Amino acid sequence: MSTAVSAAPASGRLGGFRRLWRVLKQLFHEVTGAVFAVLALGWLNAALRAWTRDVARWLIAIAVAVTLLFVFFAVTSFRRARKL
Repeated sequence: MSTAVSAAPASGRLGGFRRLWRVLKQLFHEVTGAVFAVLALGWLNAALRAWTRDVARWLIAIAVAVTLLFVFFAVTSFRRARKL
């Protein structure tokens, strides 16, 4: 009986740490997704400004491609945070 009583608090502390670790991972993924979303908006703004200033089309295409890549990273990061 003494082993069951001593084992219960140890597993309770472990569960608390696992819960904390899960929250920290979820927060990391959400912050990462938010950073990628802000970066995507910045690149989209650069693409739109380049479009209005009649810059070479390949530069606009690169800015749009980077925007789409950052949007993909942001969405997948938010989805991963939801799965936790």
